Amino acid sequence: MRNAPTILHLDMDAFYASVEQASKPSLRGKAVIVGGLGPRGVVATASYEARVFGVHSAMPMAQARRLAPNAAYLVPRFALYRSVSEQVMALLRELSPLVEPLSLDEAFVDLEAGGAAWDEESARLTGIKLRADIRAVTGLTGSVGLAASKMLAKIASEEAKPDGLVLIEPGTERGLLGPMPVRTLPGIGPATGDHLRRAGITTVDELAEAGEDELVRLLGKAHGHGLYAMALARDDRPVVAEREAKSVSVEDTYDVDIHDRIRVGLEVQRLADRCVRRLREAGLSGRTIVLKVRRYDFSTLTRSETLRGPTDDPAVIREAAARLLESVDTTGGVRLLGVGVSGLADYTQEDLFAQAAGEQGALAEAPEETAPEAVERPEPAERQWRAGYDVRHAEYGHGWVQGSGLGRVTVRFETPQSPPGRVRTFLVDDPALEPAEPLPLVLDGVDTEV
Repeated sequence: MRNAPTILHLDMDAFYASVEQASKPSLRGKAVIVGGLGPRGVVATASYEARVFGVHSAMPMAQARRLAPNAAYLVPRFALYRSVSEQVMALLRELSPLVEPLSLDEAFVDLEAGGAAWDEESARLTGIKLRADIRAVTGLTGSVGLAASKMLAKIASEEAKPDGLVLIEPGTERGLLGPMPVRTLPGIGPATGDHLRRAGITTVDELAEAGEDELVRLLGKAHGHGLYAMALARDDRPVVAEREAKSVSVEDTYDVDIHDRIRVGLEVQRLADRCVRRLREAGLSGRTIVLKVRRYDFSTLTRSETLRGPTDDPAVIREAAARLLESVDTTGGVRLLGVGVSGLADYTQEDLFAQAAGEQGALAEAPEETAPEAVERPEPAERQWRAGYDVRHAEYGHGWVQGSGLGRVTVRFETPQSPPGRVRTFLVDDPALEPAEPLPLVLDGVDTEV
C-alpha cells in the first residue's frame, strides 16, 4: 500500500448510452438503451434516465422494453465507441506511462509513475483537471476514484458516480470499507456472496472478523487468503501498462435458430473472416482456431485445432473452422456461433495453408472476394437501416435511423452540434438516402451538453 492516493481509476458514465446522447441532441436527458434489439438481445448500457425504471446492463432486452417501453432503443456502434475511447485513453497517457485499460470506458492510471501526483492535493487537482479535459475533448463525463491501491480506487470511482470524484485518504480505508456489503470487493460475485451470507457474513467488517482460517475453510486457500487481505484494505497490485490479449474472437446470436446445415456453414465462414479482420487490425496472428456452437437446447460446445505456427490467413482459418464444424451435430438448430483464434503472436508463418487445407492446397490461390460471405443472399432492404446508425440524405443532410420496417425508414435529421432535429420517413430504397460515418461529438472546442 502507498502513502498517497496516487492510483486513479476512471470509469466513463454510462459510456455507450452517453455517446449516443452526445451524438443525438433529441435524446439528451431521455432514457436510452443500447444493446441487441432482437428477441434474444441483452442490454449493453442504459442511460441514467433509463436506470430509474430498473433497466441495467446484461438484462434481457425484452424485460427492458417492459420496464421502459418509451425509451430509445439503439444497436451499438462500436467503431464510434472505440474512437471516443482512444481520445480518453490518450488523455490518460499524458498523465503517466502506466495506464491499464480494463475496457473501452475504464482504466487505472499510476499518477506517481508519471510525476502527475505525489500527495493528496496534487492527486485531487489531477483528477479534477482530467475530468475537465475529458469533457472538453469528448463532451462526455467520467467518474474518478483516487486511492493508495487499485481496489480502493475502483471502489472510490463507483462511489463517485455519476460525474464525480472521490478520494480515499490513506489511513481511512478500513473505516470506509467496514460497513460496505461484501459484494463491494472484487472477486465476490453472486454465488460467493450467497455462500458468505449463509455463513452469516454480509459486510466487509464481518469478513475481516471471520478471520483468514475461516475464510480459507469456506472458500478455499487462494480465494480465502485473497479476500481476507482485501477486507483489511491490503492490495499491492501494480498498475500494468500492457494487458496482453489471449485471444481474438467474434460471435453472433441469432433471433431464430438456424437449422439449415449449409446456412450454418456459411455463417461460420463469415465469422472466420470477421475474426481475421480483427486479428489484422491488431497486428496479430494465432495458432489455435476455436469454434463455439450453442445449440437449440442452450448446450454449448467448443472445438479447437492447433496449427504448426501462427497465421492470419483467411483461407487457413476458414478451412480450420469448417473442419471443426464437421464434428458438431447441429440437427436441432443453432442459437449462437463463434469463431476465435488463440495462441497469439505478432508474426505470421507463411506456409501453413498446405497443412490447414490438406490436399486442397489449390484453394489457397482463391481470392478473398470469392469467400462464402460474398455469395450469401442479401438481407431485405429494410434490415440495412439499423436503429441509431448514421445516414445522409441528399436534401436534408445528416441524420440517424429511428426505426425501419414495412419498406420504410424513419430518420431524424440532426448533428451533435445542432438543436433537436425533425423526423422524416422515406422508402427504404430511396436513392437520396445512404449510410454515413458518425460525426465528431465535439468540434473546435465546442462542448456538447449531455
